[in-house]
Amino acid sequence: MTRILRELREALDDGGLRGSFLVRDLDTGDELGLDPDLEFPIASLVKVPLAIATLERVARGELDPATPIVVEPGRIATPGPTGLSRFRHPATIALDDLLYLSIAISDGTATDALFALTPPTDVAAEMRRLGHDGIAVRHLTEDLVQTPAERFEPEEVHLAHALAITAVTAGRGHLVAQLDVSRANTGTARAFVDLVQGVWRPTTITPSVAARVRELMGANVLRQRLAPDFASDASRWSSKTGTLLNLRHEVGVVEHADGQTFAVAALTESRVPAVAQPGAEALMAQVARSLRDELRTF
Repeated sequence: MTRILRELREALDDGGLRGSFLVRDLDTGDELGLDPDLEFPIASLVKVPLAIATLERVARGELDPATPIVVEPGRIATPGPTGLSRFRHPATIALDDLLYLSIAISDGTATDALFALTPPTDVAAEMRRLGHDGIAVRHLTEDLVQTPAERFEPEEVHLAHALAITAVTAGRGHLVAQLDVSRANTGTARAFVDLVQGVWRPTTITPSVAARVRELMGANVLRQRLAPDFASDASRWSSKTGTLLNLRHEVGVVEHADGQTFAVAALTESRVPAVAQPGAEALMAQVARSLRDELRTF
């Protein structure tokens, strides 16, 4: 096992990636990982705890999922954001449908409409109530589209990635607030594996809430990262991605036809100053799958 972990670390390093990975068998508790307790800014992964907190409030009768909410358009023209974030006109959408947009297509404007009902401090408190203390929720997703990348012309965005790579401090601080672990929404691979375990094997999370979150994560349409290595006719892959500058993350659960179920978390940062890095996407999937394959032999 030591040899496999060493080889995976070397593969990540050769590909210009630093990563935190954890794979856990949700029935036996066996797990295998690489630096699973390393803290990262989590970008859009924050939408999963927000969905849980929102649905817990629905379960308590504090919110009605059918409530129509008027959402102002995002009017974002830069590449990346999806859904309402690119709308030019106000839209009226039910709360439950905002949850779908937030998780399935990672719509930041839909997410911040949900944060308006349950602010970051309340989401953090709900996570603590449910026994999930390893995820810090501090700010809206609007902050994720206010980085140096939005200040450059498309042909110069690599300069923002170069800043993201070089401006980090020894203590994981950063000149870019969204990448500073003391100011950003943060978490670890272990914290997110614990969270999705709580969704797939609920103990403190309300069962109806867990079922809806499983459904939402199963509807995720962003499937270019880990899905190619985990989705097949004999397995179901449900997940949420997170992307910000040189960060590429994905957290999910693979359910195999033979009954085995694994939680997977892959949090990575690249030292390659480029926007499009399909090789990094493929490499993180390869590492995550190798850990899963090794764990299946236990």
